Amino acid sequence: MNPEPSPWRLKEFIEHIDIWIGLEKPDVDLRIHVLAWAMRRDESPYQGARRESGFPNLWFAPVPQSNRNGQIVICYYEVFESLHELRCKGFGTLSWPV
Repeated sequence: MNPEPSPWRLKEFIEHIDIWIGLEKPDVDLRIHVLAWAMRRDESPYQGARRESGFPNLWFAPVPQSNRNGQIVICYYEVFESLHELRCKGFGTLSWPV
């Protein structure tokens, strides 16, 4: 059986991962982990995420198991329900707890 394709389209995730890598120079294992997580956002865009107050479409999600030396990788993205689109706004590394 082939699973049905996700109705969600991912936009600008790769570009923002590249920017994050260029700025923060994470190790290869963390890069792969964050990339894999991002490419699965279309499966369940709200899982582990929370909406930012004051912004109707902006969501914030820490990347699970990305905690390294007291810091964790986060992603923020917009959710456009009517378009079934997730548009990445950026990745960053913050001090824990977030």
